[in-house]
Amino acid sequence: MIETIGRALLFDIDGTLANTDPLHLKAFNQVLGPRGHVFDHARFSRELQGFSNASIGERFLIEEAPERRVAILGEKEEVFRALVAGQIEPLPGLMALLDRADAAGIPMVAVTNAPRLNAELLLSGLGITKRFKAIVIGDELAHGKPHPLPYHEGLRFVDADARASIAFEDSRSGVQSATAAGIPTIGIRTSLSHADLVAAGAVASASAFDDPELLARLAAKMAW
Repeated sequence: MIETIGRALLFDIDGTLANTDPLHLKAFNQVLGPRGHVFDHARFSRELQGFSNASIGERFLIEEAPERRVAILGEKEEVFRALVAGQIEPLPGLMALLDRADAAGIPMVAVTNAPRLNAELLLSGLGITKRFKAIVIGDELAHGKPHPLPYHEGLRFVDADARASIAFEDSRSGVQSATAAGIPTIGIRTSLSHADLVAAGAVASASAFDDPELLARLAAKMAW
């Protein structure tokens, strides 16, 4: 299949491909709760969701040395991976959408602030690792989301044009990152409302990938 030049679909992973945010919330509370930071859903969505571990450590573990912050948040990720093992389910419509993109020759990239171990675990658990031309990890770059760099990198990997592409995100920081890179972004409402996602810069939102309006928008944009 010859790929469609200039177009790409770029996906966040957590909360976008699968609704893993409740497990992240549980893991954060297990590790940060004893350190005085307890989160409900609203606080999680404002202060943790979509942010890199480096920025979370700088905010909530300010008294700890940098290497200790890494260790503590590494413990959180171990807790999350234990919680998520065997519980990874794709959002409705995801597999059909990936099939459609593959058939149309449109490359796909995963763009996330999650650690690489988490990203690879989730993609492998969904059985879709080989669908993606690249996995861009925010913490492996000079800047993670909400900076546009992760999405600039995603576009670069597949030589795609921002305005001809579409990104899918579920967090404020993710939407801000993709839109700052010039990519029209669809907000996925696993944690945030339509109003929250649009306020962050999304051009539209959907509850899942089988949403009729989303599918119509993709058909028009991707010409498939």
